[in-house]
Amino acid sequence: MKIKKFYMHEQGLNHFFGPLEARIMDIIWASGTTTIRDVQTVLNQEEPISFNAVMTVMNRLLEKGLLRKNSQGSGRGRTTFFQPVQSKEQFLSDQTKEVTHGLIREFGDLVVGHMIDALDEAVPEMIAKLQEKLNQMQNERKR
Repeated sequence: MKIKKFYMHEQGLNHFFGPLEARIMDIIWASGTTTIRDVQTVLNQEEPISFNAVMTVMNRLLEKGLLRKNSQGSGRGRTTFFQPVQSKEQFLSDQTKEVTHGLIREFGDLVVGHMIDALDEAVPEMIAKLQEKLNQMQNERKR
């Protein structure tokens, strides 16, 4: 799934979602499977919110392909459960990869240059992984 917008000046999940969407996704990722009422209950502990507002956002997340739903029972006893399509870690991995590749396609050398400059902020393990990848690429080009 592709997120269509990246909000540059936000933090965390808010780079990819509006604030309520991000909060709802966090709740769903934490619970695994949940109902609209359960999500509303958690959100109400922070600030009052209507069932319809939560339902609307969750249905939009479903339409965007971020959630799937499963209904059990029938009539008034029917309950609809929502689950994330992928884990939070996989979502973040996919989206940051998409953003990175998009920036490189669009701005090439500038982005790579800025990434090199940002290595001062990287943890040693990431620098070692980068060195390993560069060595691998260099060896492949020699062949």
